[in-house]
Amino acid sequence: MTFEWIDNNAALDELVIRLLDEPRYAMDTEFHRERTYFPRLALVQLAWNGGAAIVDPLACDIRGLNPLLAGPGLAVLHAAQQDLDVMTHACGEIPARMFDTQLAAGFIGHSTPSLANLVQGELRISLPKGDRLTDWLRRPLTDDQCQYAISDVLHLLELHDLITAQLEKRGRVEWAAEACEELRTRPQGAGHPDDAWMRIKDARTLKSKSRGVARAICAWRERRAMDLDIPPRHVLSDLAILGISQKAPRTASELSTSRGVDDRHTRGSAATELLAAVKLGLEQPAEFPHSDVEDLDRGLRPAVTLVSAWISEVARREAVDTTLLATRADQLAFLRNDPAARLAQGWRADLVGDDITRIVRGDAALAFERSGGLRLIDL
Repeated sequence: MTFEWIDNNAALDELVIRLLDEPRYAMDTEFHRERTYFPRLALVQLAWNGGAAIVDPLACDIRGLNPLLAGPGLAVLHAAQQDLDVMTHACGEIPARMFDTQLAAGFIGHSTPSLANLVQGELRISLPKGDRLTDWLRRPLTDDQCQYAISDVLHLLELHDLITAQLEKRGRVEWAAEACEELRTRPQGAGHPDDAWMRIKDARTLKSKSRGVARAICAWRERRAMDLDIPPRHVLSDLAILGISQKAPRTASELSTSRGVDDRHTRGSAATELLAAVKLGLEQPAEFPHSDVEDLDRGLRPAVTLVSAWISEVARREAVDTTLLATRADQLAFLRNDPAARLAQGWRADLVGDDITRIVRGDAALAFERSGGLRLIDL
């Protein structure tokens, strides 16, 4: 497949002007974040009716894409979550309108398909196999690498047509549009530094005061990693965080005896900041938040299993990906009468939310069918 290689600002501006007249365009990105805190954009692949291009963000200002992203055209992507995160960091902009083929395929019987599987299943085309571990930041890229990269967008518009046609037959176009907008508007980027400690393995084994230290140390590590744009583990290992949290050192000498701590942490500003974080953590003990089930009224906890079973049954019958219909968090939010619960709104309420309400009220029950499924019966 022929494509344009865009490696200067003038060419990018000209490409954007052309694409602003297109009703839709396909987009994908290649990026790395193994050595950095923030994702480093390596390529942006674009395709439209009659053409394709690879934009080199190492050679031009990728923010030149912003008029296209903010424009009226529909951006078609596959598994867009990471692409949105990358574009947010690189451009400060994401598509104003978006269709995610992986997400939408969940409404026509697919379960979180890879692009290769979806293209094979819907188009009977096998995508070229490339090296998953390609260093996309290398220049120049080989022709095979470029062909592999551009193949990620070449079939997205055709997939959009086929999936939309099937959605229309099932009356689910609005369902998919709503799901894509939920994804598009989901908060992007890193979480709050104060929450980083909850991702540390074995953090739950720490006692209350040690948890406070772990929270403060992890928040320090996260902010320092952001400032230096390096992975958090390169600032301080998880082992060192646990060691410092358990020992709660008050001096540089005590800090040096904590497991996992090396010389670069025991002198200068790093030692000063670490000891200050320890002091703060001791003054502000931390606890893990209660699980969603623990926050649920005890009388409703037995309903969780029934609700989950019925959601799985409805998803199977309707050929909808279960995770699109309702996550566990969605189920518990609904049972807690959370006003923002997704199961109480829109297509989810119509498809399964009203049934759950009847089950919880005792107006309906689940019965096992010999065919292997479940059915809802009135009481």
